[in-house]
Amino acid sequence: MSPIDASDDALAPPAPADDHPLLQVSGLTKSFGANRVLDGVDFEVRRGEVVALIGPSGSGKTTVLRSLNGLETPEAGTVAFADGPRIDFAAARVSKADRVALRDRSAMVFQHHNLFPHRTVLQNVTEGPVHAHRIPKDEAVARAEALLDRVGLSEKRDAYPFELSGGQQQRVGIVRALALRPALLLFDEPTSALDSELVGEVLLVLKELAEEGWTMVIVTHELAFAREVADEVLFFDHGVILERGTPKELFNRPRHERTRRFIDRILRPFDG
Repeated sequence: MSPIDASDDALAPPAPADDHPLLQVSGLTKSFGANRVLDGVDFEVRRGEVVALIGPSGSGKTTVLRSLNGLETPEAGTVAFADGPRIDFAAARVSKADRVALRDRSAMVFQHHNLFPHRTVLQNVTEGPVHAHRIPKDEAVARAEALLDRVGLSEKRDAYPFELSGGQQQRVGIVRALALRPALLLFDEPTSALDSELVGEVLLVLKELAEEGWTMVIVTHELAFAREVADEVLFFDHGVILERGTPKELFNRPRHERTRRFIDRILRPFDG
């Protein structure tokens, strides 16, 4: 894969409008029945930053991502993008227009690709730009072809998902998100459904996107990857951000024993 030419608007991340935080999240609260999965979550994301969400399964990480993209509706808290929208979940019922506004700012890459099985790779990538963003088809196809070439999949443009490996399908999922040119990319455990030998090809794409200035929030158990790529790491436990810091701070000098035990179990499972 070759680096993106920043002069190519089809491939480069959206240009920042100012130096204010792109996203501010405050007091996010969500329950499923009696289970409080988010309990007053606060954080912000600046343009060009990579924020990694780590923690045990069920700690609320994926629910945060889904709330940012309008797939979940918290009971309280706000999600505010610098250029709009600002959603106050406690104030009123979240409308379809609110959800559309969130999805205009962010794009989600899921664990299991979620490609349309009856459509080709090219059709999967152009679906969103053409039908959701009303981009002319010729422009959407040109953008899709450039992005597929960017991740080494140009020869697969006419293939169907069942003809691709898991790693190739996930790269198509990433291209589908990039084709929408979102201000914020959201990744929910993008390598968890892959065989171990395919993980590296997806992590390489994410690393290059980070280097090129895309703003990303990534839920991951790949702690070595988070340590190398993230600007900030948030450790979730029981619906709260128990600890946050730079990778150096959080991985080398965690303040909480719970954080240390989690990191040791994953990064150093055979030590001592």
